[in-house]
Amino acid sequence: MKADVLVVCAHPDDVELSCGGTVKKLTNEGRIVVFVECTRAELGTRGTPEIREAEAAKAAAILGVHAREQLGIPDGGVENTLENAHKLVVAIRAWKPTLMLIPSEVERHPDHEAVHALSRRAAFLAGLAKISTTRDGREQEPHRPKRMLCYQQFYDFPGGPDLYVDVTDTFADKMSAIRAFASQFHVPEAYASNEPETLLSNPEFLLNIEARERYYGSRIGVSYAEGFATVEPIGLDSLSVLL
Repeated sequence: MKADVLVVCAHPDDVELSCGGTVKKLTNEGRIVVFVECTRAELGTRGTPEIREAEAAKAAAILGVHAREQLGIPDGGVENTLENAHKLVVAIRAWKPTLMLIPSEVERHPDHEAVHALSRRAAFLAGLAKISTTRDGREQEPHRPKRMLCYQQFYDFPGGPDLYVDVTDTFADKMSAIRAFASQFHVPEAYASNEPETLLSNPEFLLNIEARERYYGSRIGVSYAEGFATVEPIGLDSLSVLL
């Protein structure tokens, strides 16, 4: 099956935090959305890869995601190498997305910045006919996504977002998907441990996420919005679409 949107992330929970409302809006509209997770987040301070996998499956179901892929790149060691790029090329050619959502090039976690560069490299290479890849024993055809947008996780975009998506109707679903990762965030009724507190598990963190989405919503006159930065220029057929 062809995917409309391929969302590439470094770790399970990155997408939910960054653009979960947008993903839910797309799936509500009948769009096929697939997640590609580069690592299993095995270096995470809290929880285990097995716990994170179960949480990721629950979150994906909340957002209506069609499928999730795992590239198996070591956590904390994501690099923009040809080997890693080819892993992502296989996924891009398999799903043939029109749109890719990827991390910003400036982020707190170095894996996120590396996935940005890796995604752009793989998206270009996936369109080259002389690069040969196979999946399930079958030769794949070249495919290059039409467009890429960057989602925001922690750091602000340099210069601010280029566009905003109204997620007022899906904000509650976004927060439910985030809280599905109970080992990572402050969800004491679902997960209790003696593990150290992290930036994400601090009770204030989810309040900060809500505050950001409320602020972005205020920029476009709605309750909640998510911001994105463009990679390619976006053109309009006419200003009439804004009328």
